Amino acid sequence: MPLPHPASSSRPADTALLAALREQLGEAGVLTGRDTDGYVEDWRGLYRGRTMAVVRPADTDAVAAAVRLCVQHRVAIVPQGGNTSMVGGASPHADGSEIVLSLSRLNRVRGVDPVDMTLSVEAGVTLQAAQAAAREAGCLLPLSISSEGSAQIGGVLATNAGGNNTVRYGNARELVLGVEAVLPDGQVFNGMRRLRKDNTGYAVRHLLVGSEGTLGIITAAVLQLAPQPRSVEVALCGVASPEAALALFSEFRRRDPSAIQAFEFMSGTGMALVTSLIDGATLPLAETAPHYVLVELASGRETAGLRELIEEVIGQALEDGSVADAVVAESGAQRAAIWRLREEHSEAQKRAGASVKNDVSVPVSKVPELIARATAACEALVPGVRIAPFGHLGDGNIHFNLIQPADMTREAFLARDHEIMDTVCAVVRTLDGSFSAEHGVGMLKPYMMPDWRGGAELDAMRRIKQAFDPLDLFNPGKLLP
Repeated sequence: MPLPHPASSSRPADTALLAALREQLGEAGVLTGRDTDGYVEDWRGLYRGRTMAVVRPADTDAVAAAVRLCVQHRVAIVPQGGNTSMVGGASPHADGSEIVLSLSRLNRVRGVDPVDMTLSVEAGVTLQAAQAAAREAGCLLPLSISSEGSAQIGGVLATNAGGNNTVRYGNARELVLGVEAVLPDGQVFNGMRRLRKDNTGYAVRHLLVGSEGTLGIITAAVLQLAPQPRSVEVALCGVASPEAALALFSEFRRRDPSAIQAFEFMSGTGMALVTSLIDGATLPLAETAPHYVLVELASGRETAGLRELIEEVIGQALEDGSVADAVVAESGAQRAAIWRLREEHSEAQKRAGASVKNDVSVPVSKVPELIARATAACEALVPGVRIAPFGHLGDGNIHFNLIQPADMTREAFLARDHEIMDTVCAVVRTLDGSFSAEHGVGMLKPYMMPDWRGGAELDAMRRIKQAFDPLDLFNPGKLLP
């Protein structure tokens, strides 16, 4: 049985704990009062909690010391990185009984080895900074997500983030060779091994990756790098339908699957929001289209023939009518401008009004059916809703997002969020998909777990949680119902 929620009993700030934390971490390491405002609300504005304090340890030993103090006082901890969670996974509850533990000061790159092709980095380093460190060593950290300028490595790994390049390199989990973490009893798990092969029992790092801070607080990691591409081609195509987008992906995969680095789908509705609400975002095509595809090919060889490949495949698609118009980037600036049209989708939708986000996945072959059936179901449920699906067609992960109708208030629309999510997920389930592809479960979706992951699977998760965290002090109320 799940343990009682430690935040269920409201209590005043534990002055003894705060004094002990200040003594251990220094005044700069403990924030209270209004100084905590930037840590208690999630990026989407769905959850605004309270906290007795935000603690900001500067190294792993300080994280462990803070954890031991909180355990001693039976105070729950909410680990937080860049606070970019889409599902409230890093937000404290409303009663103020929890401590937020920010990893932002653990921001050192410990080392890059271009021979081993590894990057050792602390949890508070942003994904963008980690990418830059790899690039300076002539390597590529292939993990890429829209929030990489703010998202931190610890949170990226705790949620097993996916992103744009999953079709080629896999999710975050596939890139993690080693992990350092503080466990719920205050012990430091040192698994910072740079080994491709290490077959010595349970892979604890894989339990921690994707656990959303419920089993341990990741403080550092060893990430696997790849060679820096020497040849890159990016194109934007206007297509008539999701079926046409899938056909284009299948043709690229048939011709050279190793060349595909990203393959992104965007709806006409979503693209219109980007070009109308984001300054400087312009569509580089002669006419708008019902849907769009961004394809990126990359190779470590300068003479890989990617330009010929992308022009041949798109040229044939233009001839047979499955692609209405297309542009192939002629420079790095044009590649960046095309990618910006994809990366600004979340921000544009945020500016357009309240949204209900469905981070779902289905088999790649089922993506067109998902979009068609979920669109029909949601339009029937909420007349006038704006439907703007986009995402990673190449790995089957579509962000099936819905924006409030023009004649409905934000509050009224968000009041139906679970009803809308359940409607989308009913379609996803018939297609053998998942209700969370890369954003995690967080505070938003634990209610789905018994139905989707019940029985032996959920029981195993609860047993693991009990073994690691018997007091339920690490990110309680997240992930598990």
